[in-house]
Amino acid sequence: MKDEKKPGLLRKEDVRRRFDRAAATFDDASFVHRHAAEGLIQRMSPMLVDVERILDAGAATGDASRRLAKLYRRSRVVSLDCSGNMLRLARKKRTRLARISELQADAAAPPLLEGSIDLAFANMLLPWLNDMDVFFSSVNRVLRKEGLFVFSTLGPDSLHEVREAWASVDHSEHVNAFIDMHDIGDALVRSGLREPVLDVDYLTVTYRTVDDLFADLTRSGSRNCLTRRRRALTGKGRFEAVKQILSGNRDGAVLPLQLELVFGHAWGSGPRPTPGEFRLDASRIGRRRR
Repeated sequence: MKDEKKPGLLRKEDVRRRFDRAAATFDDASFVHRHAAEGLIQRMSPMLVDVERILDAGAATGDASRRLAKLYRRSRVVSLDCSGNMLRLARKKRTRLARISELQADAAAPPLLEGSIDLAFANMLLPWLNDMDVFFSSVNRVLRKEGLFVFSTLGPDSLHEVREAWASVDHSEHVNAFIDMHDIGDALVRSGLREPVLDVDYLTVTYRTVDDLFADLTRSGSRNCLTRRRRALTGKGRFEAVKQILSGNRDGAVLPLQLELVFGHAWGSGPRPTPGEFRLDASRIGRRRR
């Protein structure tokens, strides 16, 4: 219970419920998700890696899993997500011959064998995890040595308009805490992943009304799951005040919303030994001669 008092923490069960409820509308409202996935796939194109087994962590309705299965036709793809409803839709959308399987699990502790994955793909997953270090260490555990990990996430400049609007009407948490690119790079190194490379792009999404913005957040499952959010219903007066502030940011006929997109990749170093454990390559043991 003490951890729930820390800023920026998410309630896992609420995250799962939000995405279960949003499964039916997710594809219609997931423009940013698809845009980021396309950016990841483009960045992967010059990278040479032998891919037979793929993990799509945070797969949602499986759009990226299907793309990856077509790119790497000999591969098998595991679509992992915390939401059972998302995965049921993913199963319906794939063909029977597709070499894709769905797995409902916590991405921070994937129930996969050590070194069993050649390519780990995590599109817009990090904002929904409480401990980035735990996730990166899990990726390094399941990724084979020299396997590739690619990911996208949101940087701290994202949704600043919404964050500032809420901050002007109350002191509760309303927007996820997005992590700085340099802190992400440090966490990759701590986990044992090798040669991390990160870059940033900016995307402006426009809406006709503030109501359209909040409807999009709801339909994509991107509503408030923070442990320090206000427990009582948000008063109509506060919500109207937020809408008025956001409406003041209009640029002509549209309401712009800025997103900082962070893209990154790193390479597997092979699972690291636990404290007190030592590993030795048997081929390097010499033979004793008498």
